[in-house]
Amino acid sequence: MIELGNYNTLKILRSTRVGLFLGDEDVDDLLLPSKYVPDNFEIGDEIEVFCYLDNEERPVATTLTPLIKRNSFAYLKVADVNEAGAFLDWGLEKQLFVPFKEQPSKMMAGHKYLVYCYLDEKSFRLLATGRWFKYVDNENMDLKPQDEVDLLVARKSDLGWDVIVNNKHRGLVFSSDADRELKLGDQLKGFVKLIRPDKKLDIVLRPEGKLRLEPAAMQIYERLQQNNGFIDLHDKSSPERIQKVFQMSKKTFKRAVGTLYKA
Repeated sequence: MIELGNYNTLKILRSTRVGLFLGDEDVDDLLLPSKYVPDNFEIGDEIEVFCYLDNEERPVATTLTPLIKRNSFAYLKVADVNEAGAFLDWGLEKQLFVPFKEQPSKMMAGHKYLVYCYLDEKSFRLLATGRWFKYVDNENMDLKPQDEVDLLVARKSDLGWDVIVNNKHRGLVFSSDADRELKLGDQLKGFVKLIRPDKKLDIVLRPEGKLRLEPAAMQIYERLQQNNGFIDLHDKSSPERIQKVFQMSKKTFKRAVGTLYKA
C-alpha cells in the first residue's frame, strides 16, 4: 500500500515517454514524471520516492525532498494566500494547503509558521495546520532524564522556549537553560533534564552531570567508579605509567583531572 505524504520504496514496472510507472503489490500505475527519472535504471529496480497528490489530485511520485512529511512538524513559509486559505512552500511543485479553520491567526504571504502535516480523512488530501499543539502528547513517553532528543523550536513563552521533542512530545527550555540564542524553527539536539509528575518535560541544550564530561575525563570518572573512588595516579606520576593505565598523555590526564575537579 502506497502511503501518501511519505517515502515509499517501489518497483520500476515500465518506462514511457512521460516517465516511469512504479508499483507494489497493490498499485501498478504510480507515475514518476520524466524530470525526476534517474539517469541509470532498469525495469525491476527498486527506487525510493516521495508520494503525494498532484494538481489534478492524482497520486504522483517525486525524487525531490520535501520540507515536511505526513505526521510531522516543520517551520514553513507561506507562498500565497487566497479566499480558501494559505499555501505553503514545502519544496514540491504543488504547494501545501492550510485551510482558514486550521490557522490560529490569519497567515500572511512571506511569513513563516510552525505547522503539522496530516492526511485529511474526508478529502484524502494532505493538509497542514497551524494548530500544531493538538498533535503533541506527553502521556506515553519512552524517555528518561539525560536522554538525548531531537528538538524543533516551536514558540517563545514567558518562561523560555516551547519545543517539540522527537516529533511527538512538548517540552520547555527555560530561559536560564538556553545557553545560546534560539529562533523559531531551529532544529537541534537537546537533553531531558526533568520529567515532572504532570508529564511536563524540562529540556536543556547541553548534557548535565557526568554526560557533560569530555571523553578523557569520562574515562577517568568511570575508572574511579569501578575502583571505589580511588586510582593510584596523580600529577607527579610518570607519563609512562599514565599511558599504560589510560592510553593518554600526561598532559591530557592532567587536563581531564582538572575537568573533574571543576565538575
